[in-house]
Amino acid sequence: MNDSTANARWSPQLVRDLGAPDVSPASAALNLAAHGIPVFPCAPGEKRPLTPHGFHDATADPGPVSRWWSAWPTANLGIPTGAASGIDVVDVDVHAGGSGFGAFEKAQHAGLVSSWAWQVRTPSGGLHAYFLRWPGQEHRSWQLPGHHVDFRGDGGYVIAPPSRVVVADGSQRGYELVALASHQPRSIDGTALRNFLDPPRRHAPPPDLPSAGARPDKLADWVASRPEGDRNGGLFWAACRMAESNYPFQKAAGVLGEAAQQAGLSDREATATIRSAYRIATRLGPANAVGPTRAVEAVTL
Repeated sequence: MNDSTANARWSPQLVRDLGAPDVSPASAALNLAAHGIPVFPCAPGEKRPLTPHGFHDATADPGPVSRWWSAWPTANLGIPTGAASGIDVVDVDVHAGGSGFGAFEKAQHAGLVSSWAWQVRTPSGGLHAYFLRWPGQEHRSWQLPGHHVDFRGDGGYVIAPPSRVVVADGSQRGYELVALASHQPRSIDGTALRNFLDPPRRHAPPPDLPSAGARPDKLADWVASRPEGDRNGGLFWAACRMAESNYPFQKAAGVLGEAAQQAGLSDREATATIRSAYRIATRLGPANAVGPTRAVEAVTL
């Protein structure tokens, strides 16, 4: 990762400082706070916040940070993810029930998680892939237990080096910096990643499905009529159709976004779903657009 590519608060040197072998949680917390990155303490050997409101209490004010780690010198270091800190994290879990590395590798081949800024090995043997968040973006946290992958964005937090936690065998292991990007990091589209790993599925097309060449106004009318439980999937299908017909994203966001809000989706959710459809449809190309009944299933290819 080059210094010129980092956002205003994060830099390669700051990341290296967190991964230094002799750094303490207290000094790491104060260092992050000095760079405008909010932090909060978690129980020693655990991921449980020690503050009354958890990550909502995180601050970059050096006064509270200093008092926290004076009271709990061995407290682990928590960082709220998303806009608060300028980072999103893809959490690849490894435990007795399975591993998320297969799903992560699949997403890597699709180009959805290749723009990470640094990577941290977790105490369980899993991985935290950190992505820089640029201003004006919004990506909510989500979990996919069946794929053993979690996304830490707005509304989430991550335990950071040099923290240590007790693992299943009773030993205590740390979070270790294992890679710093030599490529140019970019932000991640959390919605696109989720739709790729766990796409909306339609077992049978509804009887009122528009034809593949339907005009945008017809697609919009259809999206607006979607019932609860079929709103996201229907919007995704319609957005794919507009992408395949080479309509610009802004056209789809305007026409379909308004229709989706009539159906009950929020503006943010509608825009994220349309953007995800455009990214996936563009990546797959027209060769995979084999007809309306393949609308959503195509993202599993």
